[in-house]
Amino acid sequence: MSGNSVLRRARPIVLLAAAWGLLAPLATRGQGGEPRTFAIRGAKVFPVSSAPIENATIVVSKGLITAVGANVTIPPDAWMIDGKGLLVYPGLFDAFTDVGLTSPSAPPADKGEKQRAIARGPEDRPETTPWRKAEDEVNATDPRVESWRSAGFTTVVAVPKGGMFPGQAAILDLGEEHAGELVVKSPVALPVSLQASGGFRSYPGSLMGAIAYVRQVWLDTNWGTQASALYQKDPRGMERPKYTRSDAAIAEALAKHAVVLLPGNESLQIRRALRLAQEWKLNAVLYGVQMAYEVAPEIAAAKTPVLVNLKWPEASKDADPEDTPSLRELRFRDRAPATPAALDKAGVKFAFYSDGISAPKDLLPAVNKAMDAGLSGDAALRALTLSPAEIFGVSQVLGSIEGGKIANLVVADGDLFDKKTKVKMVFVDGKKYEVRELLRPSEPPKGSLTGKWQLKFTSPQGEEEATADLTMEPDGTLTGMVSSEHGTGTVFSGWVSGDKFSFTINVQIEGNAGDVLFTGTLEGNSMKGTIQAMGYTLPFTATKPDASAGLQEGGAE
Repeated sequence: MSGNSVLRRARPIVLLAAAWGLLAPLATRGQGGEPRTFAIRGAKVFPVSSAPIENATIVVSKGLITAVGANVTIPPDAWMIDGKGLLVYPGLFDAFTDVGLTSPSAPPADKGEKQRAIARGPEDRPETTPWRKAEDEVNATDPRVESWRSAGFTTVVAVPKGGMFPGQAAILDLGEEHAGELVVKSPVALPVSLQASGGFRSYPGSLMGAIAYVRQVWLDTNWGTQASALYQKDPRGMERPKYTRSDAAIAEALAKHAVVLLPGNESLQIRRALRLAQEWKLNAVLYGVQMAYEVAPEIAAAKTPVLVNLKWPEASKDADPEDTPSLRELRFRDRAPATPAALDKAGVKFAFYSDGISAPKDLLPAVNKAMDAGLSGDAALRALTLSPAEIFGVSQVLGSIEGGKIANLVVADGDLFDKKTKVKMVFVDGKKYEVRELLRPSEPPKGSLTGKWQLKFTSPQGEEEATADLTMEPDGTLTGMVSSEHGTGTVFSGWVSGDKFSFTINVQIEGNAGDVLFTGTLEGNSMKGTIQAMGYTLPFTATKPDASAGLQEGGAE
């Protein structure tokens, strides 16, 4: 039974209360009834692990690359694809994301300090759930799987979110199979966050407390591992070591060679992460590192790989126009895209990731900013393919176009980093997905939906509210996030044409997914329309609270 058939039986309030799931356009579909052998003939191939090959042929059979080169024998049962004028790249790799995982629920509203969880010891660690495994939370119906794949991304490092030790990351291939069939390797990483929730009245509550807490976790894990080994060797006469779920989960992941992901974006944070990795004797990979242009030689000396966040720093859309940014902040915004070039020059292994970018169409333009700041095209391609495969220990099967590797390929009609280039088809585990362009309205927008909107609608249980943080491009393309007390999701297939708009989010109900469509009209700082979900239609209205406040203040003057 399909997820949609399950959703149709749900009550309207259940649909709308859970409607803030995740997104993606239905732009690609696996081609049914095809043979398992393909031959792309006459294309220019970029293996990444070696020089480009002109007029080459790639043979894909049973999910693997079986041959690549200028003189390749094509099996008689192969499905022929004319590659003339096309360029073939390894499937792109997003090195840190939650694409492909079940959307986490929104945190409960803060009821005050008295209701904050209090840690009583190792058995009750705050914000620590390392036993969570991405492989157990794979959501094959996450619509972002399809939108990322349409942009050329065939593989992701899927990382659970929430807390200081949120769980264990897994490598997923973005196909359309059952959840378990997406998993390539698990665990591959243990992410660590130093952002503790709460305030100074709770623990950890501060940066100093977070560092002390994480240090204690590593000490306890090391002690528990050693004590358990001694006890297992000769338990007679020894007090039995206490079992701690978090320590055991971390020790198990480290025993399976999972790397530890440590945060560090600004230069001081990067230096601190390098020191902590050395002190705690971790096989660490840093993430963030947008200010690494100041410390690239130090990272190189530590021989530590890094993941570069492609969401470059910029001024907040809601910033007070009277606030003047500091010179350091302005310099950071200007120089951050130069970080990849500085890392490449210093000999640091690095990969790119999408954290903070909700629309996959924005990923390659963000890489282009790094190339404009001095990064070579070859280095940029490697950071999206072979380097992340090497960092996470799967380069024997992913990251380049070589015989025997998994057949993850991107077929484009031009240079991958040219803004005019279109991805024509994608192969994931040897399965072909054609990318089809969606028809878009052509009338120029008569207003702007950019900003934060307060949405109101009435469900069978009464008045409901949600917040939409939207961004509209000059051509009317609409992206953003929609949030309610039930969770947060991402807008896809969004557009504005004249005074009309449409955007979609995805429903998540007990692992099943369905789309919720918002359509209506825009008039100044208000909009109205309908919400459609699985045959139900509810009217809604929306306003910009900040804009309304500004008008009231202006009138008072």
